[in-house]
Amino acid sequence: MTKLFHARSLVSQFLKNKLEMLIENIYQFKTELDKQGIFFCFSGPISQKILVDIGYTLRYQINQREHSSTTVLKVFSRFVQQTENIIYYSAENADNFLPQSQTAELSDSVIVVGYEQGHYYVLCGRVFDKRTVDTLSEQLIILQNLNKDELNLYYKQEYQKARHIGSQGAKLGLIELARWSIFPIEFDFNKVDEGLYFFYLKTVV
Repeated sequence: MTKLFHARSLVSQFLKNKLEMLIENIYQFKTELDKQGIFFCFSGPISQKILVDIGYTLRYQINQREHSSTTVLKVFSRFVQQTENIIYYSAENADNFLPQSQTAELSDSVIVVGYEQGHYYVLCGRVFDKRTVDTLSEQLIILQNLNKDELNLYYKQEYQKARHIGSQGAKLGLIELARWSIFPIEFDFNKVDEGLYFFYLKTVV
């Protein structure tokens, strides 16, 4: 009986310690979000239905912070557009480039909306395969080096191409994001596994 009681005490203490660590980690996470000006964060599988659901929540939060209806609409529109680009690339590339066992992993995304230095920003991240990384890198490097007038011209050219071949134009979505971002879009890739990379894209409203 004494040994059983002792074992239960050890388990109880272990669980208590884990809970305390979890609480501390959550607090540190919240503190870091506040430092970065982040007031909305989503992590998990993303779909069109989920996008609509979290869109309502995000719009409510922005309305609580922002008095300008124009700014609210801009931030919400960039959020929808940027997230839909991630969904589009998922549907377009995952099944084509990866084995079936890896496509589920690619459905997970991270979406962050924050406020810093007087501007709102939207940051989206997800895992992509190497081929998609190469394609995105080429497109985004071009966009980073174009000014607003050049971006507008580039958009018109790509729009005509997409219209001619009947494509949905994943590139058009990226150009549109670059056109409406106050500062040049930011992006990066980090290798997470063999042939897989975590990609993030940040735009400023």
